[in-house]
Amino acid sequence: MRQATVYREPGRFAGWPANYGIWAWEAEIVVGFTVGAHRTVERGHAIDKRQPFVNMQARSLDGGETWQIEDFNGKRPGGRGLSADEHMATGLRLSELVDESTAEIPAQPLDFSQSDFALMAARTGIGRGVVSFFYVSDDRCRSWAGPYRLPMFGQTGIAARTDYIIQGEHSALFFLTANKADGEEGKVVCVRSDDGGQSFELLSAVGGEPAERGDFAIMPAGLQLPSGRILCARRCRAGATRLSWIDLYASDDGGRSWRFLNRPAMFHKPGHSGNPPVLLQLPAGRLALVYGNRDGYAICARLSADQGESWSEEIVLRGGGANGDLGYVRAVARDDGAVVAVYYFNDRPDGDGERFIEATIWTP
Repeated sequence: MRQATVYREPGRFAGWPANYGIWAWEAEIVVGFTVGAHRTVERGHAIDKRQPFVNMQARSLDGGETWQIEDFNGKRPGGRGLSADEHMATGLRLSELVDESTAEIPAQPLDFSQSDFALMAARTGIGRGVVSFFYVSDDRCRSWAGPYRLPMFGQTGIAARTDYIIQGEHSALFFLTANKADGEEGKVVCVRSDDGGQSFELLSAVGGEPAERGDFAIMPAGLQLPSGRILCARRCRAGATRLSWIDLYASDDGGRSWRFLNRPAMFHKPGHSGNPPVLLQLPAGRLALVYGNRDGYAICARLSADQGESWSEEIVLRGGGANGDLGYVRAVARDDGAVVAVYYFNDRPDGDGERFIEATIWTP
């Protein structure tokens, strides 16, 4: 198990790969993230909200061992940062320029199965009325077309992160975070496009809508097994206890209905707010669940040998975090069986250093 630095600069806050995505073609891997200015804070994200965030990506040509930094080569309305409004002050937010009709519908069906294809979802924020859209690339993330429209699906807001399963040339499932009826985040919905992103059908709410004020189930991680079964992990929180966990659901009808499987990870310190999961298919039929643990200030994983019905004890992939401002993992499995997990982290003992993007390479 070893770490590789993806992006680290003094005075900068680099964060949240889970909000953007990771894509792989054999030894070539690309991951998205965002960079803003660091600011000393007593708690929460160490961000200067008065300065803009810039979308970036990193590319590895050797399976995650070394990385090169690139700009996000796509249209950003007003040149503003994508998927970071909740961390920016008035005058810098994407939501000030974008509404649900801003993004276009693709003029022709998109080819989801193209060999160099990638898709990235984006959003204007997390509160009531937020809208989402997506970009596509047919050249391994060297350029991005879009933004293209994601509907509101009758919800009080759609706060999409990148999570999709390609099922055919023009067919894909998307797992999205939607706002609850009270306008707060959120719940997970599964939607489908069969015409290359020109229209979408709402299939279901994965696990339903959390009932109590302050509860949420957000930031899904979907995976289709060789059997056709679809799994979806959710980042969850209870408003009353302020405790967090990851739960797992399964669908045997293409995402139209779901049954609860289990709770692979539970966090025990109130107020730490959890961390989004990643689900991966490994060789020999095993699964990996990777996530940030804000209780232990670490990046962790669990393994399943029975298609997610049960899970191993927690495995620490990267310890030594200074506080809970870390995680938001994206991960891919290499052809040789190694997992490349990319996340944001901070390791200065007083917790006041720059936030940086790092990769752990691990062979389960």
